[in-house]
Amino acid sequence: MKLLIASMVGLLPLSASLVAQAPEPNNSGVSVALVHLIVRNPEAHKKLWVDMLGAQVTSSGSLELLKLPGLFVTLQKGEPLGPSNGSSVNHVGLWIKDYDTVKAKVTAAHLTIISDNYKAAECASAPGTPACQMTVSFPDGVGVEFTEDKQLTGTAASHHIHMQTTDPQGLRAWYARTLGATAGLRRGTIMAAMFERGEVDFNKAAQAQAPTSGRAIDHFGLEVKGLEALCKKLEAEGVKVDTPFHTVPGTTIRRAFITDPVGARIELIEGLPAN
Repeated sequence: MKLLIASMVGLLPLSASLVAQAPEPNNSGVSVALVHLIVRNPEAHKKLWVDMLGAQVTSSGSLELLKLPGLFVTLQKGEPLGPSNGSSVNHVGLWIKDYDTVKAKVTAAHLTIISDNYKAAECASAPGTPACQMTVSFPDGVGVEFTEDKQLTGTAASHHIHMQTTDPQGLRAWYARTLGATAGLRRGTIMAAMFERGEVDFNKAAQAQAPTSGRAIDHFGLEVKGLEALCKKLEAEGVKVDTPFHTVPGTTIRRAFITDPVGARIELIEGLPAN
């Protein structure tokens, strides 16, 4: 089946306010890289990423690529087992330059708005807060949260991967211990695993969430410098590598898969194309 990917490599310059809001990078050699979606109509999703969010179409080997600053999105044609809501990876978070422009496109595309907390005056005085946010359901129940940053140079850029778990602190500790994240907080309140680039955030869930495999957001990916060595280290530490280190056919991309303690599939990946 044909894959469509939207990427995080060769990031566009980020605005001063975005840099100021981002967590301090670490030297783990691990960065948030992608989300992989299972959707009924990949071309319809592709149109949303390109027309609404400014993703660029390119290719690498046999793979067609879409790229956004800070994120790959992989589209796989299939019947998802359920929406991202209710699974451990609840949604993907993006920065957007202009709320009004994106809101108009969301409305024109007849997408479901899950929540809309946007208040222009409050957002201007407190950027990056809920007053700057809107959460939308893309087709097949793919949750996408938008946070406005007027100083963003492009239409949209990566912000975070958002997880739901009954034990945010314990799961954050696993990402720090296993994958080299720095344990931190976003906005001083949301527990976050901060990587060399990007972050995974954790909110408290009232009950255990479903595993991600087969859901609309099937998995997310972390780009790794020295992936083969990391896989050997994980195995030595007793972490199960579900799919061993291998090269993706038709590309120079290497990858492996693991699963976190709450059932989120993680693609560990190396060799993503540079711009």
